[in-house]
Amino acid sequence: MKTFTQFCSEAYDKDVMGSSQITKTGEGGRIDARNRKKSTPEKRRVKAVGGGKTEPVEYKSRKDIGTQKPRSTREQQPTQERGSAALSPKAAQRKAYLERKAREAGAKTASASELLRKKAAPKAAAPGYKPKKASGLSTQERKALYKKGERTLRDLVLQSTGKKSEKELKNKYTSK
Repeated sequence: MKTFTQFCSEAYDKDVMGSSQITKTGEGGRIDARNRKKSTPEKRRVKAVGGGKTEPVEYKSRKDIGTQKPRSTREQQPTQERGSAALSPKAAQRKAYLERKAREAGAKTASASELLRKKAAPKAAAPGYKPKKASGLSTQERKALYKKGERTLRDLVLQSTGKKSEKELKNKYTSK
């Protein structure tokens, strides 16, 4: 009687096993087995945790993990049947004539792949642009600081006018 490991070593050749189509799925059911997540020091985006401190953002994993994308979402699908775009003989002759004249004039005609290629021209930042530094304050802390400033400003306005409340001011710019 053979053991299970002996049976497996005889039944499956190592060369065949190595080149098989069955692959291990990655973490969370990902199709790719590699872990492509950035480590904590590599992450550029940070969030404010309060007290003037920031920490790297932990990204949520996508909902479509483990499912193959259908080809129709990646490539434009034909809207009409094959051959429907064929030109009439007269139109084809005219098109060939125009293309020939354009070639003679030295104009470069775009190939199909060039025409279908998406224009990827990201706008470069201005040379003197410097992004704002993160304050490190959480949303609550920022709002509290803003309200404190508003209160101080209101108190200064009331003090300078000699009034005791905003209602006495009757000014549309300071009262809400």
